[in-house]
Amino acid sequence: MYPESAGSTIHWTTSCLFANSIDLLETRMDPTEKMCLAAFQYYPRLHKVKEHVERHLSEDISLAAAAEVAGLEQKYFSTFFHAKTGVCFKGWLTHLRVNRAIELMRSRNHPITDIAFAVGFHDLRTFERAFKKHTGKTPRAYKKSVRPG
Repeated sequence: MYPESAGSTIHWTTSCLFANSIDLLETRMDPTEKMCLAAFQYYPRLHKVKEHVERHLSEDISLAAAAEVAGLEQKYFSTFFHAKTGVCFKGWLTHLRVNRAIELMRSRNHPITDIAFAVGFHDLRTFERAFKKHTGKTPRAYKKSVRPG
């Protein structure tokens, strides 16, 4: 599969990098994150949602859409997801998107705006806030620290 444009290059790259990012993340996880990962492996409905999200991370992914993939009613899915993973669906999705952005910043020299859109954020400000909340650094500062020059 070869990308045809810059946007698809990032999408293709994110797909290729995701498997590697899971391995890196597992080594830096706290117990809650490990519980979350175990839940996706143990519960088939959560596994289906995780696979769907990984394939469609750059797209809008609502709680309702995730519930549909899991075959559950939205309110029950929200409760089930939180109870089994220890995090809310939206928080998990944001965490996943920020981690994917980190992998892109480490491996490619794309503009931050392109990376933000490639991982599913629809505006730069939201991406910057989420990134700083999860990493303690702005996207620009993080990118500079991993790709000096």
